Amino acid sequence: MALLEKLSHIDRRIIFVLIALAVIIPMLFNLVFIVRPSPIVEAIFEKIESLPAGSKILLSYDYGPSTVPENQPMADALTRHCLVKGLKVYIMAVWATGEAQANVTIDSVIRREFPDKVYGVDWIHLGYKAGNQGLINAIFTDLKGMYTTDAAGVDINTFPMMASIQGLRDFDLILSSASGKPGLKEWVQFAGDRGNIPVAGGVTAVEAPLLYPYYPRQLLGLMGGLQGAAEYEAVVVHKYPQFKATSLTAVKSMGPQTVAHLVIIFFVVVGNVAFFLQRRKEKRARTA
Repeated sequence: MALLEKLSHIDRRIIFVLIALAVIIPMLFNLVFIVRPSPIVEAIFEKIESLPAGSKILLSYDYGPSTVPENQPMADALTRHCLVKGLKVYIMAVWATGEAQANVTIDSVIRREFPDKVYGVDWIHLGYKAGNQGLINAIFTDLKGMYTTDAAGVDINTFPMMASIQGLRDFDLILSSASGKPGLKEWVQFAGDRGNIPVAGGVTAVEAPLLYPYYPRQLLGLMGGLQGAAEYEAVVVHKYPQFKATSLTAVKSMGPQTVAHLVIIFFVVVGNVAFFLQRRKEKRARTA
């Protein structure tokens, strides 16, 4: 009882220090927990696995630097999985900041891990165009009308993989790594529903609850936050162990996050128990 009362009045600066230690110590000791994919995440993996080589995947980068810890591992893992399966990856961005994030994946994943993949044949970077969900509406029927060049300004018609693309219905799957509006929800509403095109992807943890109602009829799978990214990385590495050294960014980040959450839960429980014990003590004092 006395200990609980002391803990309930602990200096908040001590709590901040403990949270910092809960993050730093697992990072120093490379604490990694076993991550198992949930059905909603595994559904994305199984869909990509089921596609034949040469299938066309549109991957949209709909986030900025502020959500990189959650969104970048998702985008990297999706790109890695599509390329190892021999799928053609069409990269674009509905967010202005997304083009730069796509370049991160291009440098760290595509060029480093898949040097044999040919630009314009196996993958292409279309870049960013303004318009938000209006852009999705426009490219639904006329992608080349909006994207006359790739991100580097080269005529789009010079690339072999663009020959069979007219609009979004020509893609076998649309993937989005997103952190707000426009994002995955808009891809479902303005592309998936409209054209009966399979849509999946990942969003930040705070946005995930807004997308769960779309699963599984309108959204075939969803990665929610860092946990979702870690689950996808885990299932990819399980099938393709050659990526173990490069594809576990989110899995490794789950250690510090898990320990920090446990510390937070501990103080929430202690605070609530101490509160109710104090109320009972005051009630007894009033009736005495």
